[in-house]
Amino acid sequence: MAEFKLGEIETRFAEIIWREEPLTSGELVKLCERELDWKKSTTYTVLRRLCERGLFQNKEGSVTSLVSKEEFLAGQSEQFVEEAFHGSLPKFLAAFTRAKKLSEQEIEQIQKIIDDNRG
Repeated sequence: MAEFKLGEIETRFAEIIWREEPLTSGELVKLCERELDWKKSTTYTVLRRLCERGLFQNKEGSVTSLVSKEEFLAGQSEQFVEEAFHGSLPKFLAAFTRAKKLSEQEIEQIQKIIDDNRG
């Protein structure tokens, strides 16, 4: 199972892969040199670490994701709700709506999600 926590620089690195995949490891090195000012060794070190965590794979020089960006964000959100609100989505929504008033459109979208998940 993938780990759904990334530091800021790991997130920027992951964004490059999600945006460009599939790409060769050589292309990734060039992109990271240009966008992150990294050396080749840094790129391979971070890639290896994120491969070990189950997010990406580097197979025969081709870098692809094992977890899509959308799956990662969903997992990250679920992990946050679990850790911060003991897994209670209602408690999360109550806390969120105390700080931010929901628009009618947002309420309708949330209601549609609830209706789609009923029964």
